[in-house]
Amino acid sequence: MIRRPLVLALALALPSAASATDLMQTYEMARNGDPTLAQAEAARLSQKEGVVQARAALLPQVNGSASISKSNSKTVDNGDWSDTATSRNYSGTVSQRLVDFSAFSTVKAQKALSQSADFDLDSANDSLITRTSAAYFNVLIAIETLASAEAAEAAYQKQFDYAQKRLDVGLAPITDVHEARASYDSARATVISQRNTLKDAYEALSEITGQPITNLRGLPDDFKPQLPSEYSAQGWVDTALAQNPALKSLQLQVQSAQAGVSGARAGHLPTLSLSGSYGRSTAWGGDSAAVDTDGDGVPDTIVGNNSDRDSRSIGLTLNVPIFSGGATQSAVRQAIAQRDSAQDAYEQQRRAVVRNTRNAYQVLEAGISEIEARRSAVVSARSAFDASQVGLEVGTRTVLDVLTNQNNLVAAEENYSLAKYNFLQNRLLLEAAAGTLDAADLQDINALLSADANARLNSEDAQLMGTPQPQ
Repeated sequence: MIRRPLVLALALALPSAASATDLMQTYEMARNGDPTLAQAEAARLSQKEGVVQARAALLPQVNGSASISKSNSKTVDNGDWSDTATSRNYSGTVSQRLVDFSAFSTVKAQKALSQSADFDLDSANDSLITRTSAAYFNVLIAIETLASAEAAEAAYQKQFDYAQKRLDVGLAPITDVHEARASYDSARATVISQRNTLKDAYEALSEITGQPITNLRGLPDDFKPQLPSEYSAQGWVDTALAQNPALKSLQLQVQSAQAGVSGARAGHLPTLSLSGSYGRSTAWGGDSAAVDTDGDGVPDTIVGNNSDRDSRSIGLTLNVPIFSGGATQSAVRQAIAQRDSAQDAYEQQRRAVVRNTRNAYQVLEAGISEIEARRSAVVSARSAFDASQVGLEVGTRTVLDVLTNQNNLVAAEENYSLAKYNFLQNRLLLEAAAGTLDAADLQDINALLSADANARLNSEDAQLMGTPQPQ
């Protein structure tokens, strides 16, 4: 009931992609298949019923009853049972609470919890976006890491073969061969490990969407990060304090707990209710008796136990609590403790929202410079590696120098991949902390992804996962 309108809108707005699954399509699948979001929706619907039930206690209560019974008796002296008597009763009652401050407070508390459930669902929707994007980006990071590991394996094998040839002709010591072989074996193990990491990343994404996804879109090589321009750091914090759904949910829970204190204290107050009833009873059968109807001393009429009777009543009931063994005072103390706990939880969440929002903005600021630095580090590491290979061929560099530069290149490529996708994830986390995250923000991120990025590895990894690719 809640998810389908947005899913339909996304389906109409998104172009069909035959060659790659983009972030928005993955999110659409997650909204349909994520059990965590389904739990949040069910919890919201359950909490909404609390208002209905609390309000029902203040509305007229109508009850009806019907009964039929048979009875007989015997005297102790002769032990004979009398004839069976049958009775039938119908009754209906109507009652209405006129004054009950405890019930009024319960309605107020449930209304606050109902609004809190709305914000809990908003928070769950934000969490779905960030969880889906994190799982999606983790797959892309694993793909790029595997690409780097495979390239390193090929390079280490080349160095090992080169060292072996130089050893065969007496131009290199045996230590060069051992070092190259050790690096090559380590690279092979790394590739195996990264393939398993990639499989697990795919499984984590399928856990959210409920179906396997391959051939993802990734960032192009010319990706240029940009800082959101809506607010300054303090502006984001102020927005988060005003709109963060988790924080607003706890604020309403505090209001509900305060109403609970009022309700507990109302246990000392009297209640007033109005009630009315109507009933009819009928009895027949049983022993008959002779009755003197004319007063001459001679019984002349036989009368049984047949009777019909109607009854009705209306009245007010005032209930004044006097002493309940200390239960009311205990309930007040309990409600106050629950309110204090809710206030402390709200304060803790408020501080966490301030910290997380400010940190997310600062990470984004630093991320722009980090991405450029990581990109430059990759270029420098590749240049150093190429130069060391040339130096090895002319005799100015050793195999160990080449292996060291190869390790530096692998690390630089992995760090660059992490920096790119962490920047995108932190951008979504900032929007989530501020309470402004929605599908449009995810669409902005999705627009940065390219169908051509990682095309080769996506195809290879789909084969690794045993998933057929779209034609």
